[in-house]
Amino acid sequence: MAKEQIMVLRPTLTGFLLLAALAGCSSSPDSEQSRGGECNVAHLQNMLGKQIDRKVVDELQEDANADSVRVLAPGDITTMDFNPQRLNIDIDDSETIVRLSCG
Repeated sequence: MAKEQIMVLRPTLTGFLLLAALAGCSSSPDSEQSRGGECNVAHLQNMLGKQIDRKVVDELQEDANADSVRVLAPGDITTMDFNPQRLNIDIDDSETIVRLSCG
């Protein structure tokens, strides 16, 4: 390529790369609306000892005002990140709820 052609392409390429980089910075709408507020399980302790199933998980999530849920079985590997909108449901080997917490 001639030097003149390279000089013409350089601003175009720079502009394209800048535009691509800025597109990566744009925020996208959440796939789910936040329920607002924080998870709260104080009033759900009566669910300890119950068998877990999909219906129970959905009810607990709604009643706890949680945006997300994770069910933790013995030996499960979990992240240590704290999410105040997440409901944690700890179960035993027989899939009985042994602990409810937020985080």
